[in-house]
Amino acid sequence: MSLTIRNASPADLEFLAHGNEAMALETEHKSLDPQVVRRGVAAALADPAHGRYFVAVDADDLPVGQLMVTYEWSDWRNGQFWWIQSVYVLPDWRRRGVFRALYRHVEDLARSTQGVCGLRLYVEADNVNAQRTYERCGMGDAGYRVMEVDYSRAPDRAGG
Repeated sequence: MSLTIRNASPADLEFLAHGNEAMALETEHKSLDPQVVRRGVAAALADPAHGRYFVAVDADDLPVGQLMVTYEWSDWRNGQFWWIQSVYVLPDWRRRGVFRALYRHVEDLARSTQGVCGLRLYVEADNVNAQRTYERCGMGDAGYRVMEVDYSRAPDRAGG
C-alpha cells in the first residue's frame, strides 16, 4: 500500500468537510450543518492559526484520510500542545495504517517543532475502538474530562 501524507489545500475542502460530517454522525450521532462545516474548514485552510489539516492520499493521489491539529498554550509547561481532531478515514481504508501514518507524521512534526510540549486529543467515552487505536500509537488517558459551554447554536450566532 502506497500512502503519502501532505498538507491539505483548498482543493481538499469537500473531502475534509465530508469527513467531518461523516465522523460526527458515526461517532457522536450528530448531524452537522454542511454550510457551517464548509465555512469552518475553509477558515482553517485560509488561516493556520485556526488549525492545520493533513490528508493521507493513495498512490493515485486520492484522499483516503484526514487529521487536523489545533493549538493550546500551556503555561504550566511553557509550551504548546497540539490537539488532534477531525480525524476521519474512509471506511474501505480502515485497519490499513492510515491513521497511524497521519499520527506519525504529526508526531514527527511536533517533536521537531521547538516549543511543542505534546499531543492531545479527545475521544468519546464509549468509542473503545478509537481508544485502542490511540493507545497503540503511544497515547494514554490524561485523566481529564472535557467540559464545555457551546455558544455556536445560540440564536444570535446561527449565521456566524
